[in-house]
Amino acid sequence: MKLVIMTLVDAYKADMTKILKDANIVNYSEMDISGFKKETSSGLNLNWFADKKMGSDSELFFTFTEEENVDFLLESIKKFNVSTRGTSPIKAVVVPIEKYI
Repeated sequence: MKLVIMTLVDAYKADMTKILKDANIVNYSEMDISGFKKETSSGLNLNWFADKKMGSDSELFFTFTEEENVDFLLESIKKFNVSTRGTSPIKAVVVPIEKYI
């Protein structure tokens, strides 16, 4: 059993749901989050509201799944990221589960 945690911008939510389905992962959780990216000092000069911290509407997905689903899932995310060439790729990490009930 593995825990897979994925973060993505809201615009990719439907795509992530399809990727999970294609990877034969039907049980997962999701939640709305705000994503932040630390701006460099030059980036702050371009921001009219530089004193306000505004996050990007994002999503956090996670699933506990069997190892055989993980490789297909990660490969699908990788292909998606290459095909979209966006500035906010889907990120995923895999955490091994030693024990569970």
